[in-house]
Amino acid sequence: MATWDGPFERASLARATPFGRKSMVPLTDEERLVARAATGDDAAFRALYERHRVDVARLAYRMLGPCSDLDDVVQEVFVQVYRSLRDFRRQSKLSTWLHRVTVNVVLMHRRSARSRPALTHDPVADATAASDARPDEDAERRERVRAFARLLAKMPEKKRIVFVLHELEGLSPSEIADIVGAPVLTIRTRLFYARRELVELLAHEPALAGLRLGFSKMSAAESGAESGAEGDA
Repeated sequence: MATWDGPFERASLARATPFGRKSMVPLTDEERLVARAATGDDAAFRALYERHRVDVARLAYRMLGPCSDLDDVVQEVFVQVYRSLRDFRRQSKLSTWLHRVTVNVVLMHRRSARSRPALTHDPVADATAASDARPDEDAERRERVRAFARLLAKMPEKKRIVFVLHELEGLSPSEIADIVGAPVLTIRTRLFYARRELVELLAHEPALAGLRLGFSKMSAAESGAESGAEGDA
C-alpha cells in the first residue's frame, strides 16, 4: 500500500489559501484541511491524502485495469493535487476536482506507457477484500474484476471515461461534463454508446453473463430516446 512519504514536505513554495475571500458560509472540516494544506501545512495534506487515497486508487484502477505501477499513478495524482491546491475553489466539490485530476493523470499515463502493459494483482481489491472471504470465492471475484477490466480496456477512451465515472463512480452527467469539459448532452450520448458497446463485449465473457443481462435491459430502455443521437461519442 502506498503511503504519503512527504516528497514535497521540504518544498518552499508559498501557498495562497483557496478560501481567501470572506464568506458567510462556515467551512467544513474538509475545507479547513484544504485551506491549511494550501498554505503548506504538511499534516493537513497528509490527512487529505489518507482520506482520499483509496478513492483515487479505485478510480485509477478502474480506468487502467491491473497494472504494476498503479501506486505510481496514485502518487502522481497527489503530486498534482499538492501543486494545484492553491487554485482550488469551492465552485465544485473537492471530490469532483480530485476526479478531474485523476482522469488527467491517468490519460497522461496511458499515452506515455502504452508499450508497458503488465497484468498483476488488484491492489484496490487487496485493500478492501474481507479477511474471512473463502479462497475460492475470492479467486472467482478477482477473475470477474479482471475480466471486466479487460472489457473496459477495449472501449474507446472517451466512452470508457464516461462509463467509469457514471456507472462505477456514481457521478451524474453534469458532474462528468464538468470533469471532462464536454456538454452534458455529449456525456449522455457517450454513455449510451458505451453501454451498448459493453453489451456486445460482454457476450464474449461468460463469467459476466449477469452484467450483460442488466446492461442489455438498460440499453433497450434507452434506445428509443437515444437512437438518433450521434453527437461526439
